[in-house]
Amino acid sequence: MTASSPKLFVKSYGCQMNVYDAERMADALAPEGYVAASSAEDADVIVLNTCHIREKAAEKVYSELGRIRKMKAQTGRSPIVAVAGCVAQAEGAEILKRSSVVDLVVGPQSYQRLPELLRGAKAGLKPVDTDFAVEDKFERLVAPAPKAIRGRGVTAFLTVQEGCDKFCTFCVVPYTRGAEASRPVSQIVAEAERLAGAGVREITLLGQNVDAYHGDGPDGRVWSLARLLYELAKIPGVARLRYTTSHPRDFDDDLIAAHRDLPALMPYLHLPVQSGSDRILAAMNRKHTAAEYLRLIERIRSAQPDIALSGDFIVGFPGETDADFEATLKIVRDAAYASAFTFKYSPRPGTPAADRDGQIDEALKSERLQRLQALIAEQQAAFARSLIGRRISVLLDRPGRDPGQIAGRSPYLQPVQLVAPGAAVGDLIDVVVTGVGTNSLFAAPAGDAREAIPELAEATG
Repeated sequence: MTASSPKLFVKSYGCQMNVYDAERMADALAPEGYVAASSAEDADVIVLNTCHIREKAAEKVYSELGRIRKMKAQTGRSPIVAVAGCVAQAEGAEILKRSSVVDLVVGPQSYQRLPELLRGAKAGLKPVDTDFAVEDKFERLVAPAPKAIRGRGVTAFLTVQEGCDKFCTFCVVPYTRGAEASRPVSQIVAEAERLAGAGVREITLLGQNVDAYHGDGPDGRVWSLARLLYELAKIPGVARLRYTTSHPRDFDDDLIAAHRDLPALMPYLHLPVQSGSDRILAAMNRKHTAAEYLRLIERIRSAQPDIALSGDFIVGFPGETDADFEATLKIVRDAAYASAFTFKYSPRPGTPAADRDGQIDEALKSERLQRLQALIAEQQAAFARSLIGRRISVLLDRPGRDPGQIAGRSPYLQPVQLVAPGAAVGDLIDVVVTGVGTNSLFAAPAGDAREAIPELAEATG
């Protein structure tokens, strides 16, 4: 790096896949000499890596572009501004018409071409690339340098599958990310080996519909997600594996068995259901019932009793009655979630549900959301309390909040704060949970817990 190195600032919105994509954009531009900027004000290139799942996503982008326009006027600087991600895919050239500050638009299937698009932008061409690329974008992406990987920490995301063929009536993903496509096994393993070689201990496999993974294996056969997980667990240094997001329709017996038999696979599962009402599930085109979902959970828990469940819920879907909402509360109680993500339904342009009759009043949506969130908060707190006195493993990944503390993540993704003299980021240690905070657990190294909390002696034995 020199004083004249161009600087890149990427602001990501939305899902974990956008976090992964942002890192790969930085990797793609690293050979061009780009280094990370600490802020938009300091950057030569600003990339807004957008999400289109929630309501008013495009408006948020234009609001941010307005702030960038003011910043440029105040500072006299003229960084190149790119809009990437799913809003770019959905809006395309319309973004250039609405905002003169934008120099290029690139969709999520084309960011491997970012270096050449930037060269076009510098020449004043205002390129737009929202094609669903024929070539394998992952094959063309530049591998990150070990130093870059280390700078991102001991946990990492790894995209293995993109797109979705389910066409839920509320969702834009099939239109912005395209049809389901899986990366070849050899490509994924090579990336995971690079991550592990640079010190990554935990890898989360990403996909819009990750349990639909069906990548070409080195044996000439199509591999499932379960088989891929077993292969990745063989890589030296990989201590933990996770994956997200799953669809109940694609959750097969092999994946259930992997949760039973694969120690590296964490006992935490994000399995969205969206509603507890069969009528609403049908209207959403989910193609499963509440009872089928609960039976699947029962099978998973039979195989792995320690598993903690997370879900997604949408309230106020068009036509949702009080009875439909009560059915959602019931499935939450029956499933006993450790955590969940909850949203008010927001019409996404171009999706079938957006034009349906029976749109729900915003005030009623808000009231239902509050009730649902209160129930899930009770469950989340109860699950956290149930861990007090239990021995669990924690992957240490950052300094703690207070002096002398170090922090990590439980197998269930909860932040854990503890004092562990001699321990370092990247260590995987056994602890005993000693308390519960608002958003995290407190713990002591398992060997110290007997002395610190005598009443936990039996629990740590």
